Amino acid sequence: MNACLALLGLPGGSELIIIGIIALLLFGPRLPKVAKSMGKSIVEFKKGIKGVQDEIDDASDEVPPSSVDEVPPSSVDEAPPPPPDGDSGKRKKGDLSNPGEDASN
Repeated sequence: MNACLALLGLPGGSELIIIGIIALLLFGPRLPKVAKSMGKSIVEFKKGIKGVQDEIDDASDEVPPSSVDEVPPSSVDEAPPPPPDGDSGKRKKGDLSNPGEDASN
């Protein structure tokens, strides 16, 4: 498979001329319009990618660094509620269920 792809290689000068002649025959006088619309779509795509990257950067800048001092103190008197049905509350080995789901599903 790789040997077959290696034989193809990148198009050289004569191949590019043939591709240009085929494009000219297919699109004719519309070729400038097609090239212009392709250029606009590439520019719009790059703007969209840049916008998404800017949003990601802004979102990462807004997250404040967490500090140990910001953790609210917990009361020692508060105990977690007992598990339902006398279960130990721990998952058994191989249990991949969601803790909030009913096991009968």
